[in-house]
Amino acid sequence: MTTYTFQRSIPVLDECYDLIVAGGGPAGAAAAICAARLGAKVLLVEGTGCLGGMGTSGLVTAFDPMANGERRLVGGLMNEIVETLYARQLLRPDIDPDAWRKSYHKWTAFQVEGYKLVLDELCVDAGVELCFFTKVVDADADVMKGIVNGVVLHNIEGFTYVKAKTFVDATGDAILSNLCGVECREAGRDTPGIMPATLASLFTGINWDQTRGRSYEIQQEMLEKALADGHFSQPDRHLPGMAKVNHTVGYLNGGHLFNLNALRCKDLTEGIIFGRKLAREYMDFYRKYVPGFENIEHVTTASLLGIRESRRIVGEYELNVHDYFARRQFPDQIGMFNKSIDIHPYNNSEEEYNRYYEEFEKMGRLGVGECFGIPYGILVPKGWRNLWVAGRCVSSDVQVHGSIRVQPAASMMGQAAGTAAVQAIKTGQAACQLNTETLIRTLRDNDAYLPQEELSYDMTRV
Repeated sequence: MTTYTFQRSIPVLDECYDLIVAGGGPAGAAAAICAARLGAKVLLVEGTGCLGGMGTSGLVTAFDPMANGERRLVGGLMNEIVETLYARQLLRPDIDPDAWRKSYHKWTAFQVEGYKLVLDELCVDAGVELCFFTKVVDADADVMKGIVNGVVLHNIEGFTYVKAKTFVDATGDAILSNLCGVECREAGRDTPGIMPATLASLFTGINWDQTRGRSYEIQQEMLEKALADGHFSQPDRHLPGMAKVNHTVGYLNGGHLFNLNALRCKDLTEGIIFGRKLAREYMDFYRKYVPGFENIEHVTTASLLGIRESRRIVGEYELNVHDYFARRQFPDQIGMFNKSIDIHPYNNSEEEYNRYYEEFEKMGRLGVGECFGIPYGILVPKGWRNLWVAGRCVSSDVQVHGSIRVQPAASMMGQAAGTAAVQAIKTGQAACQLNTETLIRTLRDNDAYLPQEELSYDMTRV
């Protein structure tokens, strides 16, 4: 490939931030808000025009399970957000608060626009400086020392170089980490395959009463009939389904985009085009086959693809499937979780669908009252001193990634990363050498559920 040298002088912002957060999804928003509440001067950089990531731009309008059947596991900012949405009547109208406070494997549906407003307010109230329609396009980093000095931002005003003391990569694709030279694993390159993406949609005109509480069972039954009839352009046997948002609205998680490499623009482009085509096919499917959906209308597809897997860092610790099934607890755990391992089928074959079904329905979930810990070390790129990662691109194996890639876990990791950054600034401790006992105590003070009796100065590394 021939190359072109791109060089120019760009303005350097005079002020230096305590923390720059790249990405305003559930992880990035939590990192920025929680750090600002602890007194940090924070810049939150987001490429779209709203916060929330997959929950807003991606139209994944339900939070994954936050409790284990006995108690709430996910506290902190994520719980504050859900309780605020509930108080403002922005959750599904018939929802039971036990869905996030106690119940086992229950999802919490919410209204997208309400969620956007709540996140805006939380950032403004905390003093976070928001920078929408802006992306990190380069990084000034010393790989040998494990230090980031600044980042290059790009938006409608052009390029700007901005300095900060600490940085959090919450881009989902480890974009900032990759620019810095952090060692990363890529789906398809370092794994047997790539978990498929999905383009979510919103629909209206649904008569939920006709399903009588059997919506998912009926949808699956009718899917089998439609597949036998040759209705779909691809025989996708796995349908997460249409979920109720309010009295007449549903959110569709359906139509896999197989073999899509989210780190390739060509794949993203072709994928979203095909995703829009699939959305129309599913509208026709629901109208023709599923009772109560005869009059549905397609409102919109998401502006953000639902990417399940792309790039993950190599961290100080890599959370693995053995930790998950051992229900392992860590002295430095910054979150507790119970969500099942959910690795979607890699292709359309019956064999692959049966593999998914066996793993998800029969083997891939913990029981009532059980949970596993999420250790601090998976947030820290190995050897780095002022850089943290939160959300989908943390350090884990593929199996555990299938559990912790979701919004509540991302928020917990973001809160921990933002809190750790403030601690590092105040104490001079490096990210890779942080006193995790102090971190855990601070997180507990801010409503995180971290019941471990043993605490440790050093993070878990083996």
